[in-house]
Amino acid sequence: MAKKGVATKVRLVSTGTTEAGEPTGYTYYTNKGRLATEKLAKKKYDPRAFNKDSGKTGCHVEFVEKKMPPSKKN
Repeated sequence: MAKKGVATKVRLVSTGTTEAGEPTGYTYYTNKGRLATEKLAKKKYDPRAFNKDSGKTGCHVEFVEKKMPPSKKN
């Protein structure tokens, strides 16, 4: 019988910036398959990112995988 893989949780952090040029800090959390070896990178919507073309906030930007924050244990 084949083993069932356990997906690992990953955090995707936005590469978008605000109008002032600061990083937005917007994140998504998703699962990554256990056989995936390279870092995950997806293009997703960031409501805080500034779009230079339209002059408004909210656009699709690249999100890259970062380390998960430590869990809170009381």
